[in-house]
Amino acid sequence: MTTPMPAPMPTPPYAAPPGGAWLRSPAALGRATAVLLGLVIATDLFACYADFLEMDVTGDLAAGVTGADVIDRVDRADSLYGAAGIAQGVALVATAVVYLCWLWRIRVNAEVFDASRHSMKRGWTIGAWFCPVVNLWFPRRIVADSWDASAPWGSRSGHSPVNAWWTVWLAGLLVGRFADTSSRHAETADELKEAAKAMLLSDGLDIAAAALAVVVVVQLTRMQERKVLSGELPAPALG
Repeated sequence: MTTPMPAPMPTPPYAAPPGGAWLRSPAALGRATAVLLGLVIATDLFACYADFLEMDVTGDLAAGVTGADVIDRVDRADSLYGAAGIAQGVALVATAVVYLCWLWRIRVNAEVFDASRHSMKRGWTIGAWFCPVVNLWFPRRIVADSWDASAPWGSRSGHSPVNAWWTVWLAGLLVGRFADTSSRHAETADELKEAAKAMLLSDGLDIAAAALAVVVVVQLTRMQERKVLSGELPAPALG
């Protein structure tokens, strides 16, 4: 008796990937991005310490405390404040470069998985971050589209991690702008103290945003690796 041949597995209705899109592992870039985001968190924690010192000494100045000890504390607080700003800037630039490399690879892979999921051209993966106004929502849309395309076929993927990260990131950005403006225009000890409070809130939001970004990076990287291992790939990707 002839054994019947098994029925072929149904092929998900993927859209054909655009030219130049091929799968590459995002694992190494994902790990590097997560590590650098950890560095961002570390520099933000250092900045929070500097913020506390600034608040403490400006509070004493506002209360009328004088003397050599206060002057020394002012100098120390100012030095740490400046050092924290430099450390944050260096960490942010390094992280941004690696993050964008990771995001580009994630986006290209997501196009291979399902090109129909993307509402924006691939070039916006980088450009969206540098265009005024649209950088308030385009990057989130790109990550969300890649998240959808990388989810297991047939599943309904939510965007909770992406939405949480982006909301906190925007809040930190707005508070940071306010804190920076307040600091530059502060003239009295009371105003400097209030500016330091705002900066502390900004740094705290940056820590939360970086932690949520780690969650998004790790989860999205794992989603793509699992999708490759599951064999849920369109014919062009399988070669």
